[in-house]
Amino acid sequence: MVDYHAANNQYSYGGPQTYMEQENDWDRDLLLDPAWEKQQRKTFTAWCNSHLRKAGTQIENIEEDFRDGLKLMLLLEVISGERLPKPERGKMRVHKINNVNKALDFIASKGVKLVSIGAEEIVDGNAKMTLGMIWTIILRFAIQDISVEETSAKEGLLLWCQRKTAPYKNVNVQNFHISWKDGLAFNALIHRHRPELIDYDKLRKDDAVTNLNNAFEVAEKYLDIPKMLDAEDIVGTLRPDEKAIMTYVSCFYHAFSGAQKAETAANRICKVLAVNQENEHLMQEYEKLASDLLEWIRRTIPWLENRNPEKTMAEMQQKLEDFRDYRRVHKPPKVQEKCQLEINFNTLQTKLRLGGRPAFMPSEGHMVADINRAWHTLEGAEKGYEEWLLNEIRRLERLDHLAEKFRQKASIHESWTDGKEAMLTQRDYETASLSEVKALLRKHEAFDSDLAAHQDRVEQIAAIAQELNELDYYDAPNVNARCQKICEQWDSLGELTQKRRDSLQKTEKLLESIDELYLEYAKRAAPFNNWMEGAMEDLQDMFIVHNIEEIESLMRAHEQFKSTLPEANKEREAIQAIHSEVQKIAQHNGIKLSGTNQYTTITPQSIDSKWDQAQKLVPQRDRALQEELRKQQSNDKLRRNFAEQANVVGPWIQNKMEEIGTISIEMIGTLEDQLTNLKEYERSIVDYKPNIDQLEGVHKLIQEALIFDNTYTPYSMEHIRVGWEQLLTTIARTINEIENQILTRDAKGISQEELYEYRASFNHFDKDHSGALMAEEFKACLISLGYDVENDKQKRSGQMVAEDYRALLISTGNSLGDAEFARIMGIVDPNNTGTVTFQAFIDFMSRETTDTDTADQVIASFKILAADKNFITADELRRELPPDQAEYCIARMAPYSGPDAIPGALDYMSFSTALYGESDL
Repeated sequence: MVDYHAANNQYSYGGPQTYMEQENDWDRDLLLDPAWEKQQRKTFTAWCNSHLRKAGTQIENIEEDFRDGLKLMLLLEVISGERLPKPERGKMRVHKINNVNKALDFIASKGVKLVSIGAEEIVDGNAKMTLGMIWTIILRFAIQDISVEETSAKEGLLLWCQRKTAPYKNVNVQNFHISWKDGLAFNALIHRHRPELIDYDKLRKDDAVTNLNNAFEVAEKYLDIPKMLDAEDIVGTLRPDEKAIMTYVSCFYHAFSGAQKAETAANRICKVLAVNQENEHLMQEYEKLASDLLEWIRRTIPWLENRNPEKTMAEMQQKLEDFRDYRRVHKPPKVQEKCQLEINFNTLQTKLRLGGRPAFMPSEGHMVADINRAWHTLEGAEKGYEEWLLNEIRRLERLDHLAEKFRQKASIHESWTDGKEAMLTQRDYETASLSEVKALLRKHEAFDSDLAAHQDRVEQIAAIAQELNELDYYDAPNVNARCQKICEQWDSLGELTQKRRDSLQKTEKLLESIDELYLEYAKRAAPFNNWMEGAMEDLQDMFIVHNIEEIESLMRAHEQFKSTLPEANKEREAIQAIHSEVQKIAQHNGIKLSGTNQYTTITPQSIDSKWDQAQKLVPQRDRALQEELRKQQSNDKLRRNFAEQANVVGPWIQNKMEEIGTISIEMIGTLEDQLTNLKEYERSIVDYKPNIDQLEGVHKLIQEALIFDNTYTPYSMEHIRVGWEQLLTTIARTINEIENQILTRDAKGISQEELYEYRASFNHFDKDHSGALMAEEFKACLISLGYDVENDKQKRSGQMVAEDYRALLISTGNSLGDAEFARIMGIVDPNNTGTVTFQAFIDFMSRETTDTDTADQVIASFKILAADKNFITADELRRELPPDQAEYCIARMAPYSGPDAIPGALDYMSFSTALYGESDL
């Protein structure tokens, strides 16, 4: 049997001597006033149920419900927060004794020596022993830890009551029995801490029952303190039970003593939630900007990828003008939005790192890298679209030239073939004389020669039509129809020619006397006439050139053609001489001529007419070539003008990019000085924009002149635009990096000298001046700053004196631990790029020296607000936190599912962990 009296000595209020008085009181309780037993029974039962309800159960009869030991063990688990041995579920007396012994052993393990209380008395339902055991539990777990000014237990609780009720009239707390009979002390305690709950001035000292019931009801309704006493029992008893009063008053102490802790916890939570809400707003703003920019890119790329050609040059020129508007008007604002988006992203990540929050991970497809990839795709489509536009304009230009050439040649051929079918189908040889038949046969031979000479023109017409089809000429059906008609007519002429030849040859045996001179004339006149027609076609042929060399080549060919004219004139004179010889012989021999050459339709007059026409076309061709030469000389001047400006702007942009790289490495002045200098530098760059606009103007003139190449400069307008955009982006990013360094310095308390030292170490190991360190370079940089991961006693972010640094290098072998270094790389390089930027390096060095709120601290704060429960309710959050932040928590906290869950319980532990990125919120 456990020694109950020894337990009372162990848990005395002011030492063994003080507690003996309590023990004597308990002995008198065993022998004297049964009213005290009644009060204890009610108070202890209510106290037990206030804890058992957390486990979803309660007791009705204190001596009966604890007999099997099951609810007794459950009560101890709830109030201690510890697990007891597994109870026995049997209904035999031995099982009940064993369960009660397990509970008594647990009480004894907490330093309590029970006297005269054994498991058998509890199992037998001994009310006084059961009440004594419960009082011991209350002393140990509810009253023992009360401490006020180095007093403890009963004295501390009494002193606390005296101080809290001192300002109130008619209240004088000197003990835990008669000082509480009128109920004013209970109401004073509540009013002192929650004045809005009680109108103390309306209470009357002579109305004790009303006062007591008012205090009990308010405590139960608003303070979650169950009603443990009856007003009538207290008033009707000469001296109320001290243990019952102490038990009930201790509940007030625990309810109110945590008020300050709750306020502190609420402030901490408000601070954390405010930071989290601001970060969420920044994240939402980033997502919106990213979505808008990606949507614009998504809409623009299909337009740039559209390769449906237009039918005419005017429509394609309109497409080119639309593309220029896109370059000048629509794209530049999007370039600024993209740059601002990257700056906002870097600023948000810096704030998250400074607050100890996890890095912001945008939604899928909204990463900065995703936007850069989409932008790269846009620029690729843009470049391809411009090349396609220019090529399509060249194609349409060539199509127009070929179509006009086809029409000219087809018209000439159709003019030549006009009437040829009628001529070939006539049967005039049937009634002709021998000389006439011979003449018809020779004439037909001349026609056959002329027909063969026109074969090349027909083949040229067919070849041009085929090329128009291959180049997808919009009027190809009409071209094909006309070409088909010419070819069919040509085949018909061939058949008719063969038939007439056969008929004349059949008649030839009957005919003689062929005029050889006419025949010779016809044979020489036909090819000469064909040559003149070809020369006239060439002189009227359209031409298209793109540079001076091409027009000069055409001019040399024209000069070569003019050099052949004297020899051609001799051939013309020789042909005319044949005709003159025919006339001379006829006159000399008295021959009467019909006035026409029987073998050809080419007259001397037509030859002279075409010759005169060719002589007029030569100077016209000279003027057209000279005009084109002047045009190409003007285009060459535009090329040189563009090259002169581009050869200045291009190197200027490149030099500025190099200067920005040098500024970002050198450390001249404070960060504010550097920021001021960079912004002035940025203004000087922006002031250079008129030079870019001037160059754009020259480029527009070049495009309007359809100039597609420039050998005087390696810079194209596209190179200048890309370089200018990169220059603006680079200076903006450099300014943002300095601003983030200032933000980090101010937030973490880093001195200017420390920043200089960090920058100097970083630049020393950045051998290639890339602005980022490789893993080994970063490792060496950490060692140079005295960072030792193998010596846990060495502060990670502190600087070492020279002697300590030399000792560190000797002790570590000039290396960091692999596991620790891997951890560090995971922090500074979360994307596993293998490099560490200066901003990531500064963030790491600063976070190692700064204390920030942690998930454990937030969990501990919520636990205080929840009255030490593993869950919290919506009412508790609304009572302790400001309305907006309370609703913020309620909306995001998951339901609590632990064994002690109650309806409406919320899980504040997972919520706190999610705030720091250890799980999903």
